[in-house]
Amino acid sequence: MDAASARADKRIKIENENACFGRQIGADMRSDSVKTGTGQAPHRSLFNALGYTEEERRRPLIGIVSSYNEIVPGHMNLDKIADAVKMGVAMAGGTPVIFPAIAVCDGIAMGHIGMKYSLVTRDLIADSTECMAVAHGFDGLVCIPNCDKNVPGLLMAAARLNIPTIFVSGGPMLAGRVKGAKKSLSAMFEAVGSGAAGTMTMEELCEYEEKVCPTCGSCSGMYTANSMNCLTEAIGMGLRGNGTIPAVYSERIRLAKQAGMKIMELVEKDIKPRDIMTEDAFMNALTVDMALGCSTNTMLHLPAIAHEAGVDLNLDIANELSAKTPNLCHLAPAGPTYMEDLNEAGGVYAVMKELTKLNLLKLDLITVTGKTVGENIASAVNRDETVIRPVENPYSATGGIAVLKGNLAPDSGVVKRSAVVPEMMVHEGPARVFDCEEDAIDAIKGGRIVAGDVVVIRYEGPKGGPGMREMLNPTSAIAGMGLGSSVALITDGRFSGASRGASIGHVSPEAAVGGPIALVEEGDIISINIPENTLNVKLSDEELEKRRAAWQPREPKVTTGYLARYRELVTSGNRGAILEIPGKK
Repeated sequence: MDAASARADKRIKIENENACFGRQIGADMRSDSVKTGTGQAPHRSLFNALGYTEEERRRPLIGIVSSYNEIVPGHMNLDKIADAVKMGVAMAGGTPVIFPAIAVCDGIAMGHIGMKYSLVTRDLIADSTECMAVAHGFDGLVCIPNCDKNVPGLLMAAARLNIPTIFVSGGPMLAGRVKGAKKSLSAMFEAVGSGAAGTMTMEELCEYEEKVCPTCGSCSGMYTANSMNCLTEAIGMGLRGNGTIPAVYSERIRLAKQAGMKIMELVEKDIKPRDIMTEDAFMNALTVDMALGCSTNTMLHLPAIAHEAGVDLNLDIANELSAKTPNLCHLAPAGPTYMEDLNEAGGVYAVMKELTKLNLLKLDLITVTGKTVGENIASAVNRDETVIRPVENPYSATGGIAVLKGNLAPDSGVVKRSAVVPEMMVHEGPARVFDCEEDAIDAIKGGRIVAGDVVVIRYEGPKGGPGMREMLNPTSAIAGMGLGSSVALITDGRFSGASRGASIGHVSPEAAVGGPIALVEEGDIISINIPENTLNVKLSDEELEKRRAAWQPREPKVTTGYLARYRELVTSGNRGAILEIPGKK
């Protein structure tokens, strides 16, 4: 037999072995399309170029989506997480393959044009992950996000691709300490406002700057990143501790190895994201959201993820769930506790266990553990009732988020009710109207906003921004200047999870499409009633119609590049700011 014939016989033997292995894991492997068969000889030559052995090619190919970079503090440790995942995959018999996902640091992007590029990355992350996973025939995915848009972006990709997938985040930052008290990034932003008001010295401001962000990880309060990492657990796509184990703990490395091993079980059993992310699972996530007091950005991200999973998540259900779900946690910025405290108290599972006392969760749903929700949380214990209040003694009988409607927000507006002081739950005041974030900040820091005012920032929505910027700078300036208990802020943009106070975002329809927020004039009286879920401008229907007839669309702020394309495709905030081909629903 000549050498060519011998190689051919060897190749047939390997293909037969691959086919047998495929049957052993429950189905033909998706990666067979790039590694098995005579027609895939060129593909195998490229695997040879990568240094892969025949033994590695026989195994399931597991894509590891690493959001590692050197500009996001929550992502600077993800190389170590990815290495641990790789080890776990290899130990369990898979072949790990790392590829990247981009990430924007919302804190660094805050307050300038960079924030227009934050929310929009959610879709870039989802799209690029889809491209990589399909193009290379991965049998399963391990997603390693951490900060704001990477978690929902990768969950969207997982739901869209629907191949076995598990998540392991990079973990939260430890809280900083200033003069013996725990502090986080929200305190830093508010300190800038205090400096502008003259109530904090430059030396004190510098101390905050040096101490509030002491480690790597997602910022230490219940901001968007930590909210979404916790909800990844609640919805069943992450292992216990995914949302709460601090980034600097070695336990986080062990969790990553466990995730790497667990993906092989999910591939073997062919448990896919849409098996897990069902309508009932989204109801569980919303319920846990209300109990934790998560960021209002979850009201953008959960509908977008649900859309990819084929689930219609109408935000009208949020108030219904809130009405029966007690708010059990007041993490920063709502209160004095931090993610490390939630972790020590028992984490997300302990919160879920409390909610079972009121029969608020579906317990028979499958999760990435291979077990049901009920089985996962059976052993959970609330170890600190000052961090996770029992359902018998909640912070409030209703959930942490409220969806408001009225003639100013016919579709919806969203507020983090758990971070609103009691005296601002019902408020009326004159509108102070600004057509961009920068103008509002100048007015606030210039002392032109006074107690009782309602700051309206418009043309910052998904289309109007474009990109729906977060308004952490204005809310922090209001709080830092001592106006947090007397001034409200309303916008068609959105808020960082670090914002607190009567901050109502996602007002829909947005100004750029002629929503009522575009018709508000300086001095109009705005009426906010959070307990009754209403948001109105005190104008007659006739006056609003008169103003609508005179309204003219604004010229787009951006006309080239990705933001211009995004503006053409993005939908309203109340629909999750998803991208949609014009004319299609």
